[in-house]
Parts: sequence; C-alpha cells; structure tokens
Amino acid sequence: MKIALFGVAGIPLGKCNLKDPRLDQADKLVEAKKKAYAQVDIVDDSETLTADAILTSRSALADLLTKDLDFVEARLGRDPSPAEKAVLEKLADALISERTVLQQGLSPEELETIAAHNFHTHKPVVVAEEAELQTPDALILRAFREGGHISFLTVGGKENRAWPIRAGLTALEAAGTIHTDIQKGFIRAEVISFADFVEAGGETEAKRAGKQRLELKTYVMQDYDVVNFRFNK
Repeated sequence: MKIALFGVAGIPLGKCNLKDPRLDQADKLVEAKKKAYAQVDIVDDSETLTADAILTSRSALADLLTKDLDFVEARLGRDPSPAEKAVLEKLADALISERTVLQQGLSPEELETIAAHNFHTHKPVVVAEEAELQTPDALILRAFREGGHISFLTVGGKENRAWPIRAGLTALEAAGTIHTDIQKGFIRAEVISFADFVEAGGETEAKRAGKQRLELKTYVMQDYDVVNFRFNK
C-alpha cells in the first residue's frame, strides 16, 4: 500500500512498519525467532494521483481539494458533453463544500463518464488533527485501515508476521501475497480469529479449544485472522 503525505511533516518517507499492538500481543503468545510488522510505502505529495490513500492535515485539506477543483473547472471550460458536464458540476459542488471526489459517491454510470480523468481525491483521504500528528505510528495505522486495507497473521517458527492486504480479498488471493506457489497449490486455509487466538492464549491453545476453522479459497479474509495455508508443493 502507498500512502501519500500532503501538508504533513515529520513522517519519514520510504518503507514504514505498521506498529499494530496486536502483533506485539501475538508475539508474546507464540514463540518465534523474529517479529515482522506489515509495511506500507510513505511517499510525498508528488504521488497523490497514484497513491492508495492520502494523509493530510486539517489545514492542508483545502489545498488538496483545490487541486481537483481547478481540474474540474478547466474541463468545464472546454465544452464537455452534457453527461460529463453534469458529473463535473456535481463534483465541483462537492469539492467547494469540502467533500472529496470519493465522498461524492458517484454511480457506476457517472464514474464511466469521467473514467478518462484522474482525480487526487478519488481515494480515501485521511485528515489528521494537530494532536494526531504527534503520534505518527498510530496515524499511519489509521490511514492504512481507512485506506481499505487489513492484515492477517502467520505465527510460529521463523517469524510472527503481519501481512498487509486489501480488505475483501479471499483466502486464495491472500495466499498469493505470501508466495505464488501457495496460491497455485492452495488446498485450504486453517483460520483462527484474532479474538479467539487471544482468548485461548495462543495458536495451540485455540486449536485445542476447537477455535480453528477450515476455510476454502473463497473465504473472505478478516482483519488479523491467524492463518496457516495448506497447499500442494
């Protein structure tokens, strides 16, 4: 996942660990050689068009919205088709009212009308208040979640690790984020919900308590599922 900073200072660019306390909790319950956080890419404001989400401050939000508003007004000045004009006028009203393109909730037909255009705010925009900027780890984690991403866990052995994925991915798709061979040879996913994992006191204890479920490739992954993928090698 790529998070662009707009009007936010003090957060280093590059690979960033997602300091989710749940991984720390899991690491205390299951012995492993190391702990590996999920990571995101933090980029600057030159990449707002290609980022998965934008992290901005309350004071900089207006400037971000103006970028899209300027584009919309320029398109309206070029005599667009009636259908495009209607959508652009709707977006202009939203942006002036400090709503993002994404928040406007355009229909599939409206989206098709403007499909040739790329808007800065047609993605999750996470607005940070001044106090939140003092805790960047928590802020980045919020941007990750509001940007439509979750993590799942694999535990034990070499590492306890959190794997970032888009929300809504199936077990088959999640398996591919670890390795394409796991996806190709997928048999099933052995899943323990994080709540059951913690309540039981670890993976082995959760299995003994009958909390492990066998899921097939169409299972939709849930945030912080503890998973072991079975596959043909």
